[in-house]
Amino acid sequence: MRMNPLVADGDRPREGGPDRAVVDVAVGVLIQPDGQFLVTSRPAGKVYAGYWEFPGGKLEAGETVEQALRRELHEELGIDIGPAEPWKVEVVDYPHALVRLNFCKVFAWTGELQMREAQTFAWQTLPLSVSPVLPGTVPVLAWLAEERGFAGATFSAA
Repeated sequence: MRMNPLVADGDRPREGGPDRAVVDVAVGVLIQPDGQFLVTSRPAGKVYAGYWEFPGGKLEAGETVEQALRRELHEELGIDIGPAEPWKVEVVDYPHALVRLNFCKVFAWTGELQMREAQTFAWQTLPLSVSPVLPGTVPVLAWLAEERGFAGATFSAA
């Protein structure tokens, strides 16, 4: 895990000041057998509405990352996931919150995708054909590129 958080929109003030609590978030990187991965848009009314991200959500009290990911993907997308493989952790300092993103790879799920929060979804390969991308998503794209042999690929949130 990065000791210094990735700072999103560094020119904007931080809500809650320097001592704000870290919010743990479970994030699913759903990958199909052909290598395509799922991204969803943030719904209207949420911070960064319209930005593309990997699906997931906040951990509730007492939940593990995998439990939270199972709950969130069922609530948001209407699917039930198989094993969630812990992958990487990234801390992102957004103006509205300091979040610890716990990324898990998911290769198996059941059910048809249902966009229960009026968001949209896209199965993607690299480079993405959708934008803008949420800042916390950018490192994942770089990790996927590295794993897939795209040396020196760079990604941005814009």
